[in-house]
Amino acid sequence: MTKSWLSFLAIANDLYPEKIAIIEDDKNISRSYAQLYEQTLKTLSLFKQMDIRKGDRVAIYAKNRVEHLTLLFASTYLGSILVPMNYRLSHNESLEILDKVKPKAIFYEEGFCENVSYPVIDLDKINYNEYEPLRMVEEINIDLPNLMLFSSGTTGQPKGILLHGRMLLSNQENTCRSWKLRNDDITLISTPFFHTGGYNVLCLPLLKLGATVIIKRDFDADNVLEIIEKYNLTVYFGVPSIFNMIAETQNFKEAQLESIRFFVSGGASCPVSLIETYQKKNIIFKQGFGLSEVGPNCFLLEGHEAIRKVGSIGRPMPHTNVLLLKEDGHLAGVDEVGEVLLSGEHVCAGYFNENERFKSCLFDGYFKTDDLAKMDKDGFFYIVGRKKDMYISGGENVYPAEVEKKIMEHPEISDVVIVPTKSAKWGEVGVAYLQGNKELTIEELRVFLNEGLSRYKHPQHLVNIKKMPLLDNGKVDRNQIKQMALANFGQ
Repeated sequence: MTKSWLSFLAIANDLYPEKIAIIEDDKNISRSYAQLYEQTLKTLSLFKQMDIRKGDRVAIYAKNRVEHLTLLFASTYLGSILVPMNYRLSHNESLEILDKVKPKAIFYEEGFCENVSYPVIDLDKINYNEYEPLRMVEEINIDLPNLMLFSSGTTGQPKGILLHGRMLLSNQENTCRSWKLRNDDITLISTPFFHTGGYNVLCLPLLKLGATVIIKRDFDADNVLEIIEKYNLTVYFGVPSIFNMIAETQNFKEAQLESIRFFVSGGASCPVSLIETYQKKNIIFKQGFGLSEVGPNCFLLEGHEAIRKVGSIGRPMPHTNVLLLKEDGHLAGVDEVGEVLLSGEHVCAGYFNENERFKSCLFDGYFKTDDLAKMDKDGFFYIVGRKKDMYISGGENVYPAEVEKKIMEHPEISDVVIVPTKSAKWGEVGVAYLQGNKELTIEELRVFLNEGLSRYKHPQHLVNIKKMPLLDNGKVDRNQIKQMALANFGQ
């Protein structure tokens, strides 16, 4: 069997079979590396019995549980493709995806996956004692796709992103090396497995090292603090809104977090106030950046740079090649805005049955991320927005992320999103949706922004809201906010 990203599983079974690999906290069940390996091989036997073959798609409809891993591992050995389904989608949205991938089987848990025309297997009714472990003897092609993750579909056209073995291995190895992960680390996975963060930010890299992964079915801010103390967690990943929710819990001030080596924040830049809140508890924040199609771990901002380079996603990790391309096709210079293009072994294999759509995202071997960024003189990158989010006001380009970063310096603001709306005078203007400790007026906001931001970048409208709408991965649902702005200010 050739080396694959999954080689660690058999190695762990030989070197430290009794070490705990997975703990399902909701069920109070733990699995050693030997047990994880055995369940994978028994799942492989089940696949063979069901005549699942290389290239077949296998769907899973379930909240976080160990089968998200064992089904992926079995699929890798066999050459099939696991498709974790977003159980929060409507029935029609789910059917659209299922009809696209045409799964050979759907593994589900009670409450999901009703009225579908594909073979279904209840995860809670599988008796693994009925199956003999099946060891694969043929070679594993590391370039075959093993995992298909669907984008959130905010454009109305969700894409089936194909993650191949070389991509998973590159992310594992470079995350472990660059983030200084260890064999004795313990983490919690409470982000859903139908997003890349569930699998690839910490889970698979730590399993490669022989570390321990705690799985929770759902995210709960209070429960995170309990888990940290119960299991002596050492590392934890979340998006800024998640860390903000944890900091707002009643138990945060008294929480004992001495076991934590560092937190990893991704998905958006961390506000200084949030970083300082955790620094008071001696917590180091590392920040990263990537996307489902590339990485997802591509950039790294070390904890000691968190304040000095606030708002930065850090420098590229060694395995990531970066181009910053301006609209005119030339490379952006220091402090110039350009689109981030990435290349390396951690670029995905493509979009399922959409080759032309994927080709349109490539430029000279690089993947066009649609993210706009600047690079400072020290080589640190700063996201200023997305190409589709940028708007033109009075002939000038405005990047919402740049304005949001400045607004987040206000002591009363905990979160902000800016979206454009049409203007008869300026073409487009910004609408700021603010969440904070007090309601601000547009005049107060403008006074605050006057010294640090050109007037054409100032939002023209302001809406105070109690809570930001969130996506399943904890990020702010910008698409929903755009719809709110259209309803309130559209012309």
